[in-house]
Amino acid sequence: QVQLVESGGGLVQAGGSLRLSCAASGRTFKNYAMGWFRQAPGKEREFVAAISRSGGSPYYVDSVKGRFTISRDNAKNTVTLQMNSLKPEDTAVYYCAADRTSSLSSRPYDYDYWGQGTQVTVSS
Repeated sequence: QVQLVESGGGLVQAGGSLRLSCAASGRTFKNYAMGWFRQAPGKEREFVAAISRSGGSPYYVDSVKGRFTISRDNAKNTVTLQMNSLKPEDTAVYYCAADRTSSLSSRPYDYDYWGQGTQVTVSS
């Protein structure tokens, strides 16, 4: 089992940056593909980015390409989401998630473990 704890959210002006971190417990972190999702009020949970077990093959939803970067450090059991050029429409609760099948899926139901989320608010 993996426990995930996100941090780094906050309030930022449009055009600013935030760096989200997700700390994972357990010695099997390297066996999971990791993803970031977000959910705005009244909306469904949305895929943001995913990364393979080794840290390769990162991919992103089109709306964040060129602005967000996902990375991981298997030695430290962490995955991060660097968010630049933030826009008001990026406002949401951001969740990290672990996929034990390592399918690099963009579908929330393919992920087995979830953090509690961290709020990101971008003001205009």
